[in-house]
Amino acid sequence: MTRTSLSCLLALSITSFSTVADDDRFKDVTITSQKLTENAYMFTGSGGNIGVSAGTDGILIIDDQFAPLADKISATLNEIQAGKPKYVINTHYHGDHTGGNAHFGEQGIIFAHHNVLKRLSAKEGTPKAALPVVTYSKDVSIRFNDDTLTLKHMGPGHTDGDSVVFWENDNLVHMGDLFFKDRFPYVDLNGGGSVIGYRDNVAKALTMMDKQTQVIPGHGELANKNDLMKFKHMLDDSINWMKKKLTQGKTLEQIQAEGVPPKWKDWSWNFITEEKWINTLYQDLKK
Repeated sequence: MTRTSLSCLLALSITSFSTVADDDRFKDVTITSQKLTENAYMFTGSGGNIGVSAGTDGILIIDDQFAPLADKISATLNEIQAGKPKYVINTHYHGDHTGGNAHFGEQGIIFAHHNVLKRLSAKEGTPKAALPVVTYSKDVSIRFNDDTLTLKHMGPGHTDGDSVVFWENDNLVHMGDLFFKDRFPYVDLNGGGSVIGYRDNVAKALTMMDKQTQVIPGHGELANKNDLMKFKHMLDDSINWMKKKLTQGKTLEQIQAEGVPPKWKDWSWNFITEEKWINTLYQDLKK
């Protein structure tokens, strides 16, 4: 997916569930499956990357993109293994990760942090089937397909309800939107997000990985620990840079005029431009 199309879809995800099944924004989208281990896959399409566990215990999915894509996601799942997902994990509440909840929640059990339920419930028109059934405050583990998947909440970051999902045996992790590969992230300050918390949560996740860990980002191609470390370096540099500007008494307008350090300029993209990233850093760190 191009960064332009991704930015448009992310913008839609923040405002609402996509409920118009005949919306042709998604008619040309293809759901692509990438096998990562014997039982684990990554699906890409439009919206957040989907993690899949498929095996003798059935099917589990992590995130489910937009509502109009549910049938295409189901078709791709059926190419791997017949049946409907038993479990659905929401890494956070944004519509590009939870839009398919109403479809998959009819027969599957949805897991998410307490705040995901809170925020989805507050959205007018959200169907009951789209709401998490099992919620938690910190961690919960699911023993499934000869592995243990642990859903970990490490505090406010991208939103106030983020979960990172670790496979114990497969050495695999789904970062949700605590990882935008090679681009500036979206920190949802209105959704309880925190720039410092985001960076600290990435740092915590890194301590739980090794060089062989496969990392599914919320957006972008399959990655590894080094890719996530590079992302953290960008976060560290951005935070330190903004703190210095604030100490110098620079205004937002002055900082925008200067721009981000040259080494990070190509991390700008249509949804989180250099300007928007600077604004996010400024608004959160000036407190």
